Amino acid sequence: MKAHNHNHHHHKDISGSRLFVVMVLNFTITVAEIIGGIVSGSLALLSDALHNFSDGLSVVVTYIAFKFSKKDTTYNYTFGYKQAEIIAAILNSLTLIGISFYLFYEAINRFRDPITIRPGIMISVSLLGLFANSFSVFLLERDAHKSLNIRSSYLHLLSDAISSLGVVIGGIFIYLFNIYWIDPIVTIGIAIYVLKEGKDIIINSFYILMQRVPKDIDIEKISDEIKNISPIIKDVHHIHIWQMGEHERLMEAHINMDDVRISKANEIGDLIRDTLREKFNITHITLQFEHERCKGEGLIKRKIA
Repeated sequence: MKAHNHNHHHHKDISGSRLFVVMVLNFTITVAEIIGGIVSGSLALLSDALHNFSDGLSVVVTYIAFKFSKKDTTYNYTFGYKQAEIIAAILNSLTLIGISFYLFYEAINRFRDPITIRPGIMISVSLLGLFANSFSVFLLERDAHKSLNIRSSYLHLLSDAISSLGVVIGGIFIYLFNIYWIDPIVTIGIAIYVLKEGKDIIINSFYILMQRVPKDIDIEKISDEIKNISPIIKDVHHIHIWQMGEHERLMEAHINMDDVRISKANEIGDLIRDTLREKFNITHITLQFEHERCKGEGLIKRKIA
């Protein structure tokens, strides 16, 4: 017999108008910084423009994936399309990593072949980028804590705000002290920050796609919690715990117990689900109750046929 729990938690839909504003801001900044970078000769400004362009694309991907993930379940997709957001997060992060390596390459070339930079244009355009990116960060900040997909775009924008600040500071140093090598130094700093961001999101997304047990979950502790619920529970085995999205945790397990009536098993099942939901935030639970079956099995099945 199986008992099911379908307590799903969905974060609120994102305002389409907010995403539209963010996209328009990023593509506008991109054009302004490309022009400003060419006129001023600033590689840091051009690198920031490239990063901004990727931000605009990431927001487009984020929005499409978010809307896709909200589609209803079907007979072919019984869990729906929730992992579309995880795939989008990976795509956005791969873009971040690719950009970071390009920035490293361009910065090294600029060290080898430095050029004169016009700091006035560099500072004014990067200030525009700083303002626009900071506003975009503000627009997405609320939802960034609810979705890995949204967070990938949020981090794109946050890193661009930081890189714009770096370009402003670099332009001030060039203006005051004529230190032109500060431009590729700022570029390398931006690249390192972007690389770290992309790496962290890809690792977390990979864990979800590989159905890894969430980091804060201890299977042995879960087994102990279940066995402590009632003395008629003898052991727990064949446990599987994974995530469908960032906030939806799923679990299935076999529960070996005394030979009791179905109504009693239902009562125990409700207690198990309540305990796992409250203590471990597991939102979808499937239990198979047994009596003296699967003897000698461990907590997990070592080989999947």
